[in-house]
Amino acid sequence: MVNWIGLTIPLAYLGVLIGSLATFSSLYRKRKAAKSASLEPWFAPHLQRDIYLSLLHLEPEPGKDKAPAVPDGVLKAALLQRATEDIKRILEVRNSKQALSNLLQRGSVGDDLWQRFLRAEKEIEAELRDVVQEANALQPDWGQAIFQSANEMHHNAILRDKLNAIQAQGKSDREWWDREKASIQSKFMKELDEGEKENTKPTATSGTEKFGSDEDAVVVDGGGPAAASGTTNTPKGGTKKKKGKK
Repeated sequence: MVNWIGLTIPLAYLGVLIGSLATFSSLYRKRKAAKSASLEPWFAPHLQRDIYLSLLHLEPEPGKDKAPAVPDGVLKAALLQRATEDIKRILEVRNSKQALSNLLQRGSVGDDLWQRFLRAEKEIEAELRDVVQEANALQPDWGQAIFQSANEMHHNAILRDKLNAIQAQGKSDREWWDREKASIQSKFMKELDEGEKENTKPTATSGTEKFGSDEDAVVVDGGGPAAASGTTNTPKGGTKKKKGKK
C-alpha cells in the first residue's frame, strides 16, 4: 500500500520547485521584454510608411460623414516610396549583420546593441510582408514586382546623387582653376615688369660711365699746359727743368 503521507513532502518540494522556476522564468521574460522595448530603435521613424497609412486612413473633414477618396495612383506612389525606403533598410541590415556579429564575438560591442539589431531585423521582415499584402490589395500580383521597381528607383536615386556630386565638384574645381589661373597671370605679369626694369638699368649705367670718362679726358687736357710750363724742350730733344726763384 502506497504511503501517501511519506510522499507528501517530496511532492510538496517538487511543487514549490516547479512553481519557483515558472515564476522566475515569467519574471525574466517580462523583464527582458521590457528592457528590449526600452532600447533605442535601430532605424529612424518610417516616414514613408506613416504617409501611406495617413493617406489610406484619412479622416472625414468637419461637417462631413465620409472622408475624401484618395486616387489609387496616389496610394500606389506612396506605397512605392515606402517599398524604396524598405530596400534601403534591407541593404543596411544585410551589410551590418556580419560585421556586428564579428564584433559581438570579440566582445567589442554589448548585448544591447545586438538585441537592437535583432529587433530591427524582425521589424523589417514584418514590414516587407505588410507591403506585399498592401500591394496585392491595390493591384493583384503587384506584390511580386513592387520590390523590383523599388530597387530600380533606389539605384536611380544613388546614380542621381553621384552625378550631382560630380557636377558640384566640377563647379568647385572650375572656380579653383579660375583663381589659380588669375594668380599665375598676375605672377607672370609681375615677372615681366621686373624683367623690363632690369633691362633698363644697364643703359643708365653705361651713360654714367661715359660721362665720367669725358670728365677724365677734360682733366687730362687741362693739365697739358701746366706740364709744358714746368719743362723746357732742348734742341737735343731732352728736357731741362727751370730753376725756381728763391
